[in-house]
Amino acid sequence: MGNLYRTLRRRLDANARRAVEVYTRELADYRSLAAEIRGSAAMLDFAVTLRRRTIDLAAEERPFTEQDQAYMSSVGMSRGEVGVSLASQRQVLLLHANLTLREIHEAAGPNDLADVMCMLGWVAHHGLTAQNAYTHGYLKGQERFLPVEARMQLLAGMLLADEPAAAQLARELDLPVPDHYLVTVARIAGGRPDDRRRDHVVRTLLTRHHIPLTWPDPEEFVALVPCGDAGPIDGQAAARSQALSLVRDFAELSGPCSAGAAAGRTLALADPVALARKICRAAPVERVPSQVYGVVDVFAELGAAQMPQVDQWLRELTWRLANGPDLVATLDAYYRNDMNRMRTAVALRVHPRTLDYRLRRVRELVGIEPGSTRGVRVLSTAVTRILAEAWRDRQ
Repeated sequence: MGNLYRTLRRRLDANARRAVEVYTRELADYRSLAAEIRGSAAMLDFAVTLRRRTIDLAAEERPFTEQDQAYMSSVGMSRGEVGVSLASQRQVLLLHANLTLREIHEAAGPNDLADVMCMLGWVAHHGLTAQNAYTHGYLKGQERFLPVEARMQLLAGMLLADEPAAAQLARELDLPVPDHYLVTVARIAGGRPDDRRRDHVVRTLLTRHHIPLTWPDPEEFVALVPCGDAGPIDGQAAARSQALSLVRDFAELSGPCSAGAAAGRTLALADPVALARKICRAAPVERVPSQVYGVVDVFAELGAAQMPQVDQWLRELTWRLANGPDLVATLDAYYRNDMNRMRTAVALRVHPRTLDYRLRRVRELVGIEPGSTRGVRVLSTAVTRILAEAWRDRQ
């Protein structure tokens, strides 16, 4: 055993005490644990044991044994059973990793380069085993502390954060672990429902659909619809159908809303979530959602939203359209029905001649023929921006 390992063993107790002090200083859940004598002693005992086994096994280049993993899992379970939050669970693992690197750095002498490289390699390779065992126990402990609805929301949060342990929780909940999800984001028009109302909606939707979903912020509801084994393209048709059913139920329970979706691979959902949020804000607000919008549906609106000058120009067009009879609703129906006069008139419940009058009025007000290529590009984008309530605050 080199000097590095001897130094780490000599400082073991002091490092363990420092770790407990850091956890209790940084994390409220751990301060509550430390407030009890038995809780504080258990925390210190675990910190000492984990460091001792790490030093011994790294020095001999051996992995954690099944007994080691069972012990770490039991400690994680005890944390889950007393209600340690997922945020604290994540943070304590990060703090432990940082402290481990700090302890190695402090103990390393000028002649310990080989031992340092060896130990860093061992920690990188086997440290995840310890984290997984601890997290497995934590999730098992949560079973006794949290109801199924709360654990489903916990799963949604873990999937959105790209946490590898999410697959384990999904299996505990008897859910599939697909390669891809259709991340669906919805927002309600105006208002900020209170926590009680949001909890009721989430419980109802979980009962009806049984997929990971969460409503952590009043302005953003998120669901993760499995794309199945067919992959992100072939599997999206069924996923979009399920997402539309979910969003319609959401609108029924919460009120008019907009919805956007983007597909992504499990453990790489950060970009799809960000895209789904942008699509949702560009999509029209509907009392009964007609579809879950994707990039292909609102790419022009997304581009306009990123260019203030273009957005301002479109907004000025909306002021002109406001001078006519139901022109925005007329154009919306016109484009939704692929500019078919008869279908549009039926949808609006007006005579085709009335529709023709309204379309002429649009041309007079904005100088653009609604049925032309230019009209489709400009006016359909402007109408969608209005229906998405993009300019409500400015107006």
